[in-house]
Amino acid sequence: MTKNAVSSSIAVLLPCYNEEVTIGKVVRDFKNSLPDATIYVYDNNSTDRTAEIAEAEGAIVRREPRQGKGNVIRAMFEDIDADVYVMADGDDTYPADAAPAMVAKVLEGYDMVIGDRLSSTYFQENKRPFHNFGNRLVRGSINGLFGAHVTDIMTGYRAFNFTFVKTYPVLSRGFEVETEMTIHSLNNNLRLYEMPIQYRDRPEGSVSKLDTVGDGIKVMSTIFRMIREYKPLPFFGGLGLIIGIVGIVLCGTVTFEFAKTGVVTHFPTLIGAVMLVITGLLLIIAGIILDVMAKNDRKTFVIDTNKIAYNKRH
Repeated sequence: MTKNAVSSSIAVLLPCYNEEVTIGKVVRDFKNSLPDATIYVYDNNSTDRTAEIAEAEGAIVRREPRQGKGNVIRAMFEDIDADVYVMADGDDTYPADAAPAMVAKVLEGYDMVIGDRLSSTYFQENKRPFHNFGNRLVRGSINGLFGAHVTDIMTGYRAFNFTFVKTYPVLSRGFEVETEMTIHSLNNNLRLYEMPIQYRDRPEGSVSKLDTVGDGIKVMSTIFRMIREYKPLPFFGGLGLIIGIVGIVLCGTVTFEFAKTGVVTHFPTLIGAVMLVITGLLLIIAGIILDVMAKNDRKTFVIDTNKIAYNKRH
């Protein structure tokens, strides 16, 4: 670990729900890798000995009654002040020995360092094929929309600087929060660094809390919502263009019939076509207005981050 890392305060954040099988080893591993860090375990209504074991290993244990990983991360980011934050899971799937390098990258100036599972062992270690498919689908959707090249959108192993933690609005309640983090970072042009890590599947006796279908639906709905909020012009403009084109085509058929016979016999079609054209135009206008508002939000975000960075230095 670098001299700069030793002089900086580091917080290891471990959100946990029923991880008694692995949490002791995870805390020990991070204490060995980051001996100067403070390790926080946030217990999210566990019914086993997760909190007791973590405390016995020297971690600071706090409890978050609102169920869901997003709620836990929100509480962590609100409560804890540090120069560098390392976030991992308590299931022993992420290697603690990668943490010093991630901390070093944050200290170099990156806002968020992503522990990239997909470039190394994830697809070999993960035994859930639908999770692999979901990772590829989410990655392709977000990279295509933002013109990015992020390899692992949904990883739970990340490191952040102080400014990111204090300006990131945690809206999601569950496991979709990692996807939200990535989209937030891409939308605001933050400094991202991807570091390949050696992912390993859960050890025997440790049970995943992920619901492949349910959490997959939540992730996709999060992407849909954030596209609507962060990219309103392509979203509403594209929808309006499609509806408008359908209306114009229907208007064309009625106009062609009128030019040929001199009579309009399909008034319902004509009225519906005009309504579709008007609806399409309104959606395009709404997209333009919301796009201006989204750009103003990004400007406000930059100003807020600059204020926090300035206050931290002084």
